[in-house]
Amino acid sequence: MSHPHPELSLPPALPEGGLRVVALGGLGEVGRNMAVLEHAGKLLVIDCGVLFPEDNQPGVDLILPDFDYIKDRLDDIEAIVLTHGHEDHIGAVPYLLRLRKDIPLVGSRLTLAFIEAKLKEHRIKPYTLEVKEGQREQFGVFDCEFVAVNHSIPDALAVAVTTAAGTVLHTGDFKMDQLPLDGRITDLRAFARLGEKGVDLFMVDSTNAEVPGFVTPEAEIGPVLDDVFAHADKRIIVASFSSHVHRVQQVLNAAHAHGRRVALVGRSMVRNMGIAADLGYLDVPPGVLIDLKKADSLPDDRIVYMSTGSQGEPMAALSRMANGDHKVQVEFGDTVILASSLIPGNENAVFRIINGLTRLGARVVHGGNAKVHVSGHASAGELMYCYNILKPKNVMPVHGEVRHLVANGALAVKTGVPADRVVLAEDGVVVDLVDGKASVVGAVPCGYVYVDGSSVGEITEAELKDRVILGEEGFVSVFAVIDTATGKVLAPPQVLARGMAEDASVFDKVMPEVTAALENAIAGGATDTHQLQQIMRRTIGRYVATRLRRKPMIVPVVLEA
Repeated sequence: MSHPHPELSLPPALPEGGLRVVALGGLGEVGRNMAVLEHAGKLLVIDCGVLFPEDNQPGVDLILPDFDYIKDRLDDIEAIVLTHGHEDHIGAVPYLLRLRKDIPLVGSRLTLAFIEAKLKEHRIKPYTLEVKEGQREQFGVFDCEFVAVNHSIPDALAVAVTTAAGTVLHTGDFKMDQLPLDGRITDLRAFARLGEKGVDLFMVDSTNAEVPGFVTPEAEIGPVLDDVFAHADKRIIVASFSSHVHRVQQVLNAAHAHGRRVALVGRSMVRNMGIAADLGYLDVPPGVLIDLKKADSLPDDRIVYMSTGSQGEPMAALSRMANGDHKVQVEFGDTVILASSLIPGNENAVFRIINGLTRLGARVVHGGNAKVHVSGHASAGELMYCYNILKPKNVMPVHGEVRHLVANGALAVKTGVPADRVVLAEDGVVVDLVDGKASVVGAVPCGYVYVDGSSVGEITEAELKDRVILGEEGFVSVFAVIDTATGKVLAPPQVLARGMAEDASVFDKVMPEVTAALENAIAGGATDTHQLQQIMRRTIGRYVATRLRRKPMIVPVVLEA
């Protein structure tokens, strides 16, 4: 298996007749999925999603793919193909359309409905083309055939892209549930037909490649939820992804069976389920849904709250319930169901919520103690079936952390794909398909782009590091006034400390040392205030490091009298 070297240089020009693939997100991480295909001077984008921040990225709302690679070639983009409606595949579309608003968006009915609702909030009216499984469309030099795949959201599609360089089959996110709630299975017959014609590059979902066997069918979740509902005496709160239509359907069915009403909690949950119900993807039993404002009027054993926040997002409804600052106050005896799997990196946030809810007296049911969720991604057994059906000439694992990509590549080799035809790439790595062979040819700059409030891309890694230091180590500001004529410090430097366990008086011992360092520097000819501030920073820093075992952010200020 070929693996990118960390010191890859910029790629050469794409050979005539070749196809270039550059992932701008989703390789080496779970989220931010975006792939750019290039052929004959034209581009096709597959997915454009966001990544959600982790604990070491304080204040960040979203993380976008890095568009710099295509920023100067926006007019070459023929279309953005969206495989399904999850945020990690559509969430960054508004930010790309800000750069060129008329890029066609291609996707299934539900996917386009979700992205159109999102774009409406950004005041962007997109050009869209609705497609369904079995349909073929030509976008410039790219011939696209859409294939039904099963996932944890309805209407997911894989896309087979054919050019003069060969055929690329991109699965999007998928699994092979044989008993899906909507009866729409992954179309292995279409996979087999494509395999007969020849798949030159198979870009395949890797998220569950380390998990042996097969994913449990969604149909097995319903009876588990039904049992939890049957034994709940008070209120039930179910947390799930706001786009998980199948899980919401099962909750509505269980609530209806046990004489409960359901109130949707969270703006995205209300919006998405409204869309799903209007389009016929969600079957709402008569009288089951109730407005959140009316939920308080029902007895505790007759209400279910269907909420967002299953991944521990700080501002989502469930986190606020756990912290006691939400309209829905969790009480002793309530049952809380976390009906989602853990996205890597979110473990601490989710466990923090579970502890908070348990402390409030709730019974918390989650994937660790009950089968209340199944993954939406193919496990190792399913992936090997696909390799054996398709017999792809080249394989490029996508969508996953490095360990997932490596595990997926190893599965391909086990099924007979030559090791030198399995390409392991990370974000920004350039893969060319030339004369039927896929290989790494270079890399392009591809960093994280942070959304912080209304700012996009203005937060740097250095500023994030500063935020972490502020949060973990505290803040110290020291002020000094000097007389440039006499070279003296006019008054003892003043210290302001925040986020420090110790009182500011702990710095009294080092103030004479700071004064002496400043006066010695001035006597030695130092007059630049920046230079004097650095002397103060170093003096305070040494003291804090040796005496307090801390490394706070130190902001020195020198004023001239």
